[in-house]
Amino acid sequence: MSSTSAEALEVSLVLEAIHLRYGYDFRSYAPDSMGRRLLAAAAKIGARHLGELQHRLLHDADAFATILDLLTVRVTEMFRDPPFFRALREHVLPLLRTYPQLKIWHAGCASGEEVYATAILLSEAGLYERTQIYATDMSSVAVEQTREGVYLESMLVQFANSYREAGGERDIEGYFSRAYGRVSVRPALKKNVHVFQHDLSSDYSLGEMQVILCRNVLIYFGAELRQRAYTLFTDALTRGGFLCLGASEALPLVQRSLYQELVVNQRIFRLRSAA
Repeated sequence: MSSTSAEALEVSLVLEAIHLRYGYDFRSYAPDSMGRRLLAAAAKIGARHLGELQHRLLHDADAFATILDLLTVRVTEMFRDPPFFRALREHVLPLLRTYPQLKIWHAGCASGEEVYATAILLSEAGLYERTQIYATDMSSVAVEQTREGVYLESMLVQFANSYREAGGERDIEGYFSRAYGRVSVRPALKKNVHVFQHDLSSDYSLGEMQVILCRNVLIYFGAELRQRAYTLFTDALTRGGFLCLGASEALPLVQRSLYQELVVNQRIFRLRSAA
């Protein structure tokens, strides 16, 4: 999408309207990706063009709720990318044993599968009881799905396969209860998970974290917003804390000197003890 095209201008106007009307700021997101998502949102609610989409979202809060869910990208599954979770199990968790209390932030938690995968790793490492996990997303739908921790029973086979590839040796079904074609995360695994809305484009940093996971979220951000997110994460981490990114992410040059790369091919970084 050309930055000088009429369509690009329409995208800009819609995003400005969203920001002014509802306070959500998508203006720094990658424009081509955001344009495609807005067109999909328009089709979803039956708007013929972006101008009509803008009118609908300004005057219909229910339409905006639908649009917001479509604008937020949620690609996830339990133990998605098993080598990453194996690296977390083998390289990060052993280094966390010396902490009496642990705080972990899942930024962009989507529907929560990866949050509970992390909880399983912590449980198996004997660290869950001393850990608080903060799962955040800008989408209220994603937050509610994470809080519920209920997934299609048909996904359990894939969850189990990925769990084993990530080094799991137990029966993953023990972490769930079954009912009516769905599986629910057991309360023992949910009790230390705190779920709430948080917008990386405008909200505050969560402080004193030992681990932050934000995988394959920032690739959808524009350069300015991406830099803001990295600054939030660096401010939130304790010295020696771990920043876990998706395989497609790379630390910007301004942040690179603050971290050492702990697991190179999995984009797991450790904040240096001294700046």
